Amino acid sequence: MPCARRRAGVLAPIFSLPSGDFGESALAFIDFLARSGITVWQVLPLGPPLLDGSPYQCASSFAINPGFLSRAHLLADAGFSKRADLQDRLKGRHQTREMKSAFKRFEEKNRHWLSDYALFVAIKHQLGGASWMAWPHSLRDRDSAALETFEKIHADLIQDIAFEQFLLDRQWQAIVDAAHERGILIYGDLPIFVAGDSADVWANRDQFFLDEHGQPTVVAGVPPDYFSETGQRWGNPLFDWDRMAADGFSWWRARFRRHVALFDWVRIDHFRGLAAYWSIPAACDTAMDGQWVPAPGDALLSALRDEMDGHLPVIAEDLGVITEDVVALRKTFGLPGMKILQFAFDSDEENPYLPENHELDSVVCTGTHDNDTTLGWWQSLDTPARARVWSVLKKLGVPDTEPMPDALIHTAYMSIAQLVVVPIADWLGCDTSGRINTPGTTVDNWRWSFSESDLTDELAARMTALAKTYRR
Repeated sequence: MPCARRRAGVLAPIFSLPSGDFGESALAFIDFLARSGITVWQVLPLGPPLLDGSPYQCASSFAINPGFLSRAHLLADAGFSKRADLQDRLKGRHQTREMKSAFKRFEEKNRHWLSDYALFVAIKHQLGGASWMAWPHSLRDRDSAALETFEKIHADLIQDIAFEQFLLDRQWQAIVDAAHERGILIYGDLPIFVAGDSADVWANRDQFFLDEHGQPTVVAGVPPDYFSETGQRWGNPLFDWDRMAADGFSWWRARFRRHVALFDWVRIDHFRGLAAYWSIPAACDTAMDGQWVPAPGDALLSALRDEMDGHLPVIAEDLGVITEDVVALRKTFGLPGMKILQFAFDSDEENPYLPENHELDSVVCTGTHDNDTTLGWWQSLDTPARARVWSVLKKLGVPDTEPMPDALIHTAYMSIAQLVVVPIADWLGCDTSGRINTPGTTVDNWRWSFSESDLTDELAARMTALAKTYRR
């Protein structure tokens, strides 16, 4: 399993940092974690989001969000001559010889996705942001002559987009290096599905179930569950797994290599979709009329493990409707699953999220980015529900004088699970206003952030005390 010893982690997306980018506040946050007994930093996907800002609906599953580029750090980057202003640096002018060599190496290593992504973004820019499915047919259908002509006319723009990705990768790797120097691992996220309006789908149409116009014939989602009575219709095009298997899952292998290059551990979001996925006819407005379809998870994970020479640094997001085949798939490959404490108190003693039912190879969380904050969750409970919560916590020895969310954080740290991850909003005691995302909605999500003044010495001491008490 990825986590070989007891550790404590914090969930804090990049957009939630005070500066919202790869700048100084990211390094300051690493320093804060280091003095707080935290050795794992969980971030959400780093990709360039589409219109609603969701990092789970991106223009590429390989690229990094340009909004994360720190202008301040770019101006201080020694890879440019002193006379280079911000625009020079963004466009790669006045580079040192070492910087030019580094960019060339980045291009060569990432050409398999970078060329298509830069071209995709350039065309999208020139066409006012239109979906690729609405582009002129020659560009939509990747006519070689049309693409060659576009590349010649817009060569500078395409190069600028590729260089921007190099700068983003350079800044992110500096953050990863800083974390590693302080003994902190980065825990990233890989959404199982990709957005329809993405370079991934445009450049690999034969890998998805699409019609002749590029429109999906079936889309992804989940059936009715805890989060939605009508299920969730995500709208992502579904993989043609037979096609993918025929070429040895080459696209998935490349995708996974990229994520392992960015993160120490990779959480596969919606892991259950590797055992079976909820297929919804594209014409349906809700997820109610979908059906479960088997997926070749065993073959795929075997291919990814081979790609990593037997090492599979994966954590399975095994939430939702979990069946025996999902559990078997996870255990076959020795992957940790997830235990969400907010889900632990609304059923019987067999509830897998109850602390007494936790397993060593687990990641226990008070909540995730899709949950309300723990305080917001607590405030939404009625009196009988609160009594049920405390009946469990008291048996564990949590003092009934301890307020929420501290009581649930305390419970998480007590767990047998090797890794505990607590959202930073819970550590800060935020109510619902600190929620990151409400599933099934497309407004007022992915915006919450904290301030530098929130990271106090008192908070660091509280974190350190719990980590020491429970040997994390």
